[in-house]
Amino acid sequence: MSKVPMTVAGEQRLRDELARLKTEDRPRVIAAIAEAREHGDLKENAEYHAAREQQGFIEGRIQEIEGKLSNAQVIDVSSMSNNGKVIFGATVDLINLDTDQEVRYQIVGEDEADIKAGKISVTSPIARSLVGKEEDDIVVVAAPGGEVEYEISQVHYL
Repeated sequence: MSKVPMTVAGEQRLRDELARLKTEDRPRVIAAIAEAREHGDLKENAEYHAAREQQGFIEGRIQEIEGKLSNAQVIDVSSMSNNGKVIFGATVDLINLDTDQEVRYQIVGEDEADIKAGKISVTSPIARSLVGKEEDDIVVVAAPGGEVEYEISQVHYL
């Protein structure tokens, strides 16, 4: 499997979730399974089956996170010198040339994307059109409502 780009914050969030799953959630479910077993007949024991199902979800998520972390290529843009070029991890201030509305996006990995927080996936149409461009460049983005033109007003390596 190829390396997947990830920001430092994205990696830390995954590591925190993994630690919580292993140290809090997994032991809690194991205790719930043990308690449900004490109730007797497992065939008709809903608590037991619910706890086993939850254990399956937790173990699956642990494997998923460990896989993502093993294939992650962590990129720390704050340690790079800012040359005004849009790269993975950069935060970009854009001006919509039709409406003069300003927006700010950080280009992040697919798992970190959260449009409400201003984080867009590196595979999104807008990020793909921005990567490699520089400050003051005009970028045309193919949006569902038609093409939108943006001017890159500033690039930050935060």
